[in-house]
Amino acid sequence: MSALLVLAAGPGVTVQDRGRPGWLAQGLSRGGAADVLALAEGAALLGQTEDCAAVEMAMSGGTFEAEGDLIIALTGASMAATLDGVPLAWNATHRLGQGQRLVIGGAKAGVYGYLHVAGGIATAPVMGSRSAHLTAGLGAAVGSGDRLPVGEAGPTRPGLGIAVADRFSGGTVGVVPSAQTGLFSAAERDRFAAATFTRDARGNRQGVRLVHDGAPFAATEGQLSIVSEIIVPGDIQMTGDGTPYVLLPECQTMGGYPRIGTVVPQDLPVVAQAAPGTRLRFRFVTREEALADLHRQGRGAARFGGAIRPLLRDPGDIADLLAYQLIGGVTAGADLDGEDGA
Repeated sequence: MSALLVLAAGPGVTVQDRGRPGWLAQGLSRGGAADVLALAEGAALLGQTEDCAAVEMAMSGGTFEAEGDLIIALTGASMAATLDGVPLAWNATHRLGQGQRLVIGGAKAGVYGYLHVAGGIATAPVMGSRSAHLTAGLGAAVGSGDRLPVGEAGPTRPGLGIAVADRFSGGTVGVVPSAQTGLFSAAERDRFAAATFTRDARGNRQGVRLVHDGAPFAATEGQLSIVSEIIVPGDIQMTGDGTPYVLLPECQTMGGYPRIGTVVPQDLPVVAQAAPGTRLRFRFVTREEALADLHRQGRGAARFGGAIRPLLRDPGDIADLLAYQLIGGVTAGADLDGEDGA
């Protein structure tokens, strides 16, 4: 079995897949990749299912070496990447030959970058997933000296790229009302929707803290008597000092802070990929609007099929080839310093 050898790794490098849904009653949140869209993009590039695990890299990557010939894909937050010193394109597939070294540096934009391997990272599953869930004590961070086995790969090839929309520079995300939205007055909800927030430096795979220049937010009814109940990724909790936290995949399963709303699943990657200092805004939408938007965008890797293109275009596939200037800088020989070009 081929493998990916880890020669060095940043502190936030883990193996992640889609996580462990269905364990809330036992006190375990889903976990899994912080940016599930990046998993889908990698699966689309490599022509494999989204069940395949990948290497998630928070803010910085590491140095990896191929044990056997591999095809890899790079998605998520763009990071500086080189193969034996040669720069690699992001959002693309590449051949990683036996003994070649892949170096992935810091994030240029966003937080979580992903290194996929054709066949997927084939570490032993625990409770139905290969994801490390560090807050629950499942798995461990990837470190120097680790050997990550790779599963059997299907047909794939290097040199493919995928066009993706920007989700790494903040913006406006959709929020649906939660069971506790009614505890906040209409004026407070309007003020929340009108505010511009900045992603604070405090944040991890459990959640991110947001700050703004206005007054704190507070529920007007029963804030001090809320009974702890089930919470899920995407919930926006207001802490005791009126500061919002958006919960991410490794959040706790119970909480007593009031929730003003829940980020819709298709927009949660925008929050996860917001680096410290990134600005975010929230827009309340109905459940029906959120579902219609999700249906319009499509689900999983299938939504990206039409976005995959060769990195180098085949001239035979370019319908308007004659419209391109293929050679530039041609002059008549007599124009050279007044000579006849002989």
